[in-house]
Amino acid sequence: MLPPGRVLGVIADRPLHRPQLAQIALAARTIAGHLLVLVPTAGTTPDGLSCEGLVRTVLAARDRMPSATIVTVPLAPHGDEIRDALLRARVAAAFGVTHLLSTGETMLSGGGPRVLVPRELAYDSRDGQWRGRDDIPPRYRRAALSGPEIDELLDRGNPLPEWHTPPAVARELARNRPPRRHRGLVLFFTGLSGSGKSTIAHGVSDALLETGERTVTVLDGDIVRRELSAGLTFSKADRDLNIRRIGWVAAEVARHGGLAICCPIAPYAAARAQARELARAAGAGFALVWVATPLSVCEARDRKGLYARARAGLLKGMTGTDDPYEEPADADLVLDTSELPVADAVTQVLDHLAGAGWIDPRRAT
Repeated sequence: MLPPGRVLGVIADRPLHRPQLAQIALAARTIAGHLLVLVPTAGTTPDGLSCEGLVRTVLAARDRMPSATIVTVPLAPHGDEIRDALLRARVAAAFGVTHLLSTGETMLSGGGPRVLVPRELAYDSRDGQWRGRDDIPPRYRRAALSGPEIDELLDRGNPLPEWHTPPAVARELARNRPPRRHRGLVLFFTGLSGSGKSTIAHGVSDALLETGERTVTVLDGDIVRRELSAGLTFSKADRDLNIRRIGWVAAEVARHGGLAICCPIAPYAAARAQARELARAAGAGFALVWVATPLSVCEARDRKGLYARARAGLLKGMTGTDDPYEEPADADLVLDTSELPVADAVTQVLDHLAGAGWIDPRRAT
């Protein structure tokens, strides 16, 4: 039960750092109202934090807030900024909010609560307080950390500065978003049949197993077809279903800190994007490696005789001949085994993982 009078609503879809907490305190004082914090729990946060982790980070900041009521709500984004803003306003109004502190760029009012535009604050290094940016001389002014800067610190295992993040919130974030070397990863290879993706994938797996720093699961296309996707055809719908199954299993491996290596053909961009989203929703990383060996080279190799059968009309739906391969525009790494020996390709993948912080750089090669 909320107290009578004005109620300040805040929809906390991200962890609350000191800049946000200062904004909340300022708004609550300005309207002299009770604080109601609504925490969306319908999925992962925009920066990949689980809903459970988000709730814990908000509760960890509770002692830094004015007197507050904290409520979880099954509020999911719909990908439409205006629709989402209207929905948030209606949900807030249903809880009794009279003033809503905006956390985005879209400001809506009307029949719902009055929208408050946050004042631009900065950290005053003279006394450690957050004040209006223009009230602080430039030499004493420090801007809030951006989302990418916070992610980079967490990814590398570096502590968040106390001037920016309360220690209790920082501890919850470090627990829910451990350094990349201890976080799950889906390493997804894509390319034509015969491109060399499976050979490279197994080479990377062998190298990682030798160091012992990672648990590795390899989801090879042929094995998956036999053990996980038996009965599926090579129609587009079944190929998409096959990649979704691979992506789901890989995401579950990564959810628990493992490194899943996938090497299907995965010819369609939408299915690859879905695999990336499944990994992200599991709180894991995703790296796409396109083995861009030309069709002519793959066909010349033709170790399984698939291209020969396709050219003879004995096999329908062969990727690269009578079915398209949609070249990735979002690959994290591109390899071509017609110009690059397999051993060097494996080294490039390991170097990429080390450079991004997923493995110890001293053990990359």
